[in-house]
Amino acid sequence: MTAGLWQNWVLPGIWTTLVLLVCSAVLGALVAFTVGLARTHRSMFVRFVAGAYTEIFRGMSALVLMFWLFFVVPPLLGWQLVPIWAAVLALGLSYGAYGAEIVRGAVNAVPPAQREAGVALSFTPGQRMRLIVLPQAVPEMIPSFCNLLVELLKGTALVSLLGVGDVSFAAYLVRLATQESAQIYSVILVVYFVIAFVITRSMKALERKTKANIGVVAA
Repeated sequence: MTAGLWQNWVLPGIWTTLVLLVCSAVLGALVAFTVGLARTHRSMFVRFVAGAYTEIFRGMSALVLMFWLFFVVPPLLGWQLVPIWAAVLALGLSYGAYGAEIVRGAVNAVPPAQREAGVALSFTPGQRMRLIVLPQAVPEMIPSFCNLLVELLKGTALVSLLGVGDVSFAAYLVRLATQESAQIYSVILVVYFVIAFVITRSMKALERKTKANIGVVAA
């Protein structure tokens, strides 16, 4: 593979993949915490709506949702989504539904005695969640979120089907230009592995830091 192909196609593709990963992860995290915390709400209606969202989006194919947002929404609403943002929406909404269950499970795993201590201290529900529950729940979420983030990284390859110039699409173009499948796809496998390895190491470091700070934050 020549330096020109690497510089003009593969490097921009890696950058596009990273942008997709970060934007989808941010949206997915917002969805996960919003819906996950709603699943623990005292109101049955709020829990029902959050549960319905979780079940619907976990049961959908991210690829089909991506196509729906890109091809079906324009005739319905009269405006066209840019392919990369249709991909971000589809991935963020889909993976956020899985993340919501991680949040719900970790929050519910906090011992009830901890919440009762907050009540005894006259904390508001918001203060109990922010000062007592989340500092203990977040470290327990991180390993599962790490796995989900790696799955999201691999899911970004779906955007190549919309013609988005991610690293998978760049590999396809390079293969067409050079007729060398083994070399380019071996390189792309290594690229995905390196990104996933960085994610895993970073999340483990974050897990250690949050566990070390539990006592400080909760105090």
